[in-house]
Amino acid sequence: MGQVVATAERVVRAPAERVRAALADYTGTRREVLPEQFSDYRVEAGGQGSGTRVHWRFAATSKRVREQDVEVSEPDGSLVERDTRSSMVTTWTVTPTDAESSTVRVRTTWDGAGGVGGFFERTFAPRGLRRVYGDLLDRLERRLS
Repeated sequence: MGQVVATAERVVRAPAERVRAALADYTGTRREVLPEQFSDYRVEAGGQGSGTRVHWRFAATSKRVREQDVEVSEPDGSLVERDTRSSMVTTWTVTPTDAESSTVRVRTTWDGAGGVGGFFERTFAPRGLRRVYGDLLDRLERRLS
């Protein structure tokens, strides 16, 4: 068993504070920008940043669907989403690129399977997540334009 790491980074044409606020808005913007891989989305507590609890189903493939119950915290200005059902942790970091744009970095880690299955998971899952995050960030940028 080894740790699986998936990352994506994108410059979004919106000021950093606006991007951070949008990512932390689980009752509004986040719900609106989620790609089709996310379903059964519901906010169970909070809704804005730290202290929020949210549930969703994530379909990595049609056969690989994961129920996630996520708790949100905001250490050091990052947005951290911890799945209480697994070892998965996603960290969103937004830094100003200039006055009108920001760099958004998302990093997800989890304890992967061992053996041959783990090899394929470590090889292909990060690519799939990178595509999903790319889609989400495209939707976020359109929403903020």
